[in-house]
Amino acid sequence: MAKLFQLRFLTYVAFLGLLISVVSNQAMAVEIKTVTSKGGITAWLVEDPQNPIVSLRFRFKGGSALDPENLQGLADMTVSTIDEGAGDLDSQAFRKILEDKSIGLSFSAGRDFINGQLKTLVRDQDQAFKMLSLAMTKPRFDSEPVNRIRSQILSSIKSASQSPHSVASKTLFQTYFAGHPYGKNPNGTEKTISAIAIQDMQNFVRSRFAKNNLVIGVVGDITPEKLALLLDKTFGQLPEKAAPWAIPEAQPKLSQKTIVKQMDVPQSAIVFATQGLKRNDPDFYAAYVMNHILGGGSFTSRLYQEVREKRGLVYSVYTRLMPFENAGMIYGGAATGNKRASETLNVLKTEWVKMAESGVTEQELDDAKTFLTGSFPLRFTSSDNIAAMLVGIQMADLGIDYIDRRNSFIEAVNIQDIKRVAKRFLENKPFLTVIVGKPKGLKS
Repeated sequence: MAKLFQLRFLTYVAFLGLLISVVSNQAMAVEIKTVTSKGGITAWLVEDPQNPIVSLRFRFKGGSALDPENLQGLADMTVSTIDEGAGDLDSQAFRKILEDKSIGLSFSAGRDFINGQLKTLVRDQDQAFKMLSLAMTKPRFDSEPVNRIRSQILSSIKSASQSPHSVASKTLFQTYFAGHPYGKNPNGTEKTISAIAIQDMQNFVRSRFAKNNLVIGVVGDITPEKLALLLDKTFGQLPEKAAPWAIPEAQPKLSQKTIVKQMDVPQSAIVFATQGLKRNDPDFYAAYVMNHILGGGSFTSRLYQEVREKRGLVYSVYTRLMPFENAGMIYGGAATGNKRASETLNVLKTEWVKMAESGVTEQELDDAKTFLTGSFPLRFTSSDNIAAMLVGIQMADLGIDYIDRRNSFIEAVNIQDIKRVAKRFLENKPFLTVIVGKPKGLKS
């Protein structure tokens, strides 16, 4: 097993090195320009004259956490339906133009944001931006597509109720964020989705889509002058300000407990969480490196080695940082056979404690920093990825030169930083666990 892992890892490293050498020059050559239209709409732009495609990513602040209690899933259902007809175009006519012109247009809802993306050939950019503008400012929400999308969402909710991981994750969020908007189900329930009316979706668009909570990133063969014109044509008709909202800082309801939900399936889904940190926390980069070593580093992480490679307990195991606007979480998961769920959980907790008490070795730290800095150029392999990064950098207020400075933050992390962060977040901290399946020897 160890030899197989070593061969797999060396092959992976070799491939990674080759790919990095190909794209690293592109990453270092990224020049971000600030474009502000006459109407005062600002976007970050990376010009790429060699690419006949324009990729636009944008984000409206305020997501599914703002859904009313009796209309959970409103944000998700609205953005799932908003591109099903607009202006004079019904659903079929609208979708046909997108397909005929190979225009990619989509929206999605997170707890804190509404995300949108547009991808088009340069020759069709005027048409593409017009379609986006129509979707945001004149969505039709006709009965046929609304009922169709509603049925799809209800089917998805029913399917998720039979998925061990979906049930486990939903239960963990409801427990961790009990009494807070983050604890609501962003996909809604059968009852709330059935209750959402067309008027509710229309009100959502009018109250949430506005210039003052809009962030934009663009990549492709488009000049600042052309982009400025399209910004006004596309977003200029939006209201100046979104409806006011406030989400309180979350106080996670953590306790050292395990919640077991019985489901007649051969494998148990395990999810776990503890207090994390937000993106603007001074310890973010130290926590980021620590997490990579603990469970975020794919084949090289401690959990992968101890739980999967050495013991063969799981099919997958991971941890990740989840920084929200008003809360932080360190989240992880694993999937294992019911008979081995208890042993898996014990090993997970053992590695958790070991990281808290002993930190990491110099070799682990060096390897993690080498990977995290060396793999950074892989994020620049597509215009979509770069446009998404431009939005993310703006949202986190990291500065327009962040791409040039990012690796220096990783390099600055030292052994003492890891020890401090491990003690801050892992030592003697409540470890909330949810298991869904028929785990042998485990009860709530």
